[in-house]
Amino acid sequence: MSLIFEMAMVILFGLSWPINIVKAYKAKTAKGTSFIFLTCIFVGYLCGILSKLIAHKITYVFIFYIINFLMVGLHIALYFRNWRLDKHSVQ
Repeated sequence: MSLIFEMAMVILFGLSWPINIVKAYKAKTAKGTSFIFLTCIFVGYLCGILSKLIAHKITYVFIFYIINFLMVGLHIALYFRNWRLDKHSVQ
């Protein structure tokens, strides 16, 4: 039962990332995006992944940790792209 709740949590968190990634891509600006927030989420998913690996508790939920980790990483990459676009638009 606990795996079902864990999977639901990770999937529901994961649903927001594609929406946010598309929004960031279309916006072409880093304004309103918190790099610290993204970094905290990224490190949080990394800790979750490492916890599963160290405890040898790799279940089907593990793939959702990986997917979310990759999506947050993509969002961080978009942040730097948009930050660079902001920097060049000012000059």
